[in-house]
Amino acid sequence: MAVDVRTSKDVSGAASPKALRVGFILSKSFTLSAFALFVDTLRLASDSEDRSRRVHCDWDVLSSTRNFISSSSGIQVAPTAPFADPSCFDYIAVVGGLLKVDEPIDSYALAYLRKAANAGVGLIGLCTGSFILAEAGLLKGHTACVSWLHHREFRGRFPDIEATSEQIFRFDGKVATCAGGSSVADLAATLVRHHVGEAAERNALEILQIRHRRDATDLQPRNPLGLEARDRRVHLAIMMMEQHTEDLLSIDSIATMTNVSRRQLERLFESDMGASPSAIYMKIRMAAALNMVVRTNKPLIEIALETGFESLSHFTRRFRAAFGDTPSQIRRDGRRQAG
Repeated sequence: MAVDVRTSKDVSGAASPKALRVGFILSKSFTLSAFALFVDTLRLASDSEDRSRRVHCDWDVLSSTRNFISSSSGIQVAPTAPFADPSCFDYIAVVGGLLKVDEPIDSYALAYLRKAANAGVGLIGLCTGSFILAEAGLLKGHTACVSWLHHREFRGRFPDIEATSEQIFRFDGKVATCAGGSSVADLAATLVRHHVGEAAERNALEILQIRHRRDATDLQPRNPLGLEARDRRVHLAIMMMEQHTEDLLSIDSIATMTNVSRRQLERLFESDMGASPSAIYMKIRMAAALNMVVRTNKPLIEIALETGFESLSHFTRRFRAAFGDTPSQIRRDGRRQAG
């Protein structure tokens, strides 16, 4: 990350270096917590204690209009600046939100992101901001960090873009992507540490009541089926299984990707989970199938294929063994209860 220190004036009128400047683009129905955690980390790092002067950091909410922007919670935020020369900023951060929204940012914002990329300005995708950067063609050749919750949809929309849901955030050249949630504060603190310094980072994190900043390599917290693994390698393997219920991975491949032998992975699973990797993989697939049977109207053959079964009959046998009834019976009973 290149450091580009610019000079501004603080509230006293004295010249002061602005080591870190960030422009925010908020999407329609953006995630308020992602924006708030990032900007408050900057605010607290910019000055000593909680004085909140813009001494070392500066930021603006950019928009082509003066209209308020509504978050997914309904809270609205007013833009603070028009789309200025992107080289005024070290980073342009696009804050994503609900994925069902059509055209989450307007054509002016899209053009501005592309202009910023061409000018060599760093780009950040927060929460589902990675989808917006990908849609704009700005993640080609990069690996995007996306939440485990949205991993399948990202892969479906952008099959040519590498995606990871293991890390909490990722720097890839001049592009950073972040899974969202509390990891936004970790990403912001990493930038503060690099551009402003350790004291500024420490001030921000202590006031935010964050004991330790997590690194980009930290795993996303996720315990499918309540399967909480003590060993990092088991945790990573389970996350891989959850992300590949349709295009099944072999246990050998999972072992290779977690940098252990198959035999060692099996020992780790027996110690941590009390079951083999294959058994845990099947539980995860069955849980995904049950969720689709109960919560969607998808044909059962489609659910079977999406959970890695080649035939409906094989899927039905496995499903009955896991839950005591066939998929048809559970779907029918669920609808009766709902009615």
